[in-house]
Amino acid sequence: MPRILVHICCAPCATYVVERLREEMSPVELFGYWYNPNIHPYMEYRRRLDALKDYSQKAGLRMIWRDEYDLDRFLRAVVFREDRRCMICYHMRLLATAQVARRGKFDYFTTTLLYSKTQNHELVKEVAQAVAHEKGVKFLYRDFREGWKRGIELSLQEGLYRQNYCGCIYSERDRFSRRRTGWKSGES
Repeated sequence: MPRILVHICCAPCATYVVERLREEMSPVELFGYWYNPNIHPYMEYRRRLDALKDYSQKAGLRMIWRDEYDLDRFLRAVVFREDRRCMICYHMRLLATAQVARRGKFDYFTTTLLYSKTQNHELVKEVAQAVAHEKGVKFLYRDFREGWKRGIELSLQEGLYRQNYCGCIYSERDRFSRRRTGWKSGES
């Protein structure tokens, strides 16, 4: 039975990924992993974390929690590199996931970032493959975007908190100021 560690950015993105992996890989030992130092502001971080705690209990999904509001680390990593912020953010989260997967002797790791139509899918895949090679753990690639509508249905059925921006301060700015200021977003 394969053991898979799934980096989870938020509960709504997890719904389809968990459903698909359980169907496709059955029997499977599936664990979720929470580490998202990019989420801003703090109350948004808490809402997403709490939503995932509720979902994981309902779904019977075992979780590994790295509940660190490490916004300072994220901001130090991206300051003066804002045009590469998504790559840096993906790297921080996926490297941490690969490290946990290796220590926990998981067969594979993957990420719910591959579910979102708003993420840079190819960049997520490239970064995940690089950290997998670096850490000596296998990356399970799937294009989960095909389940976009199903994931929305599942998250609405579960009454999960659904956020309206990626999570970082830059994506929040781009999402909410674009209409007023004409700001052109980066990679978010």
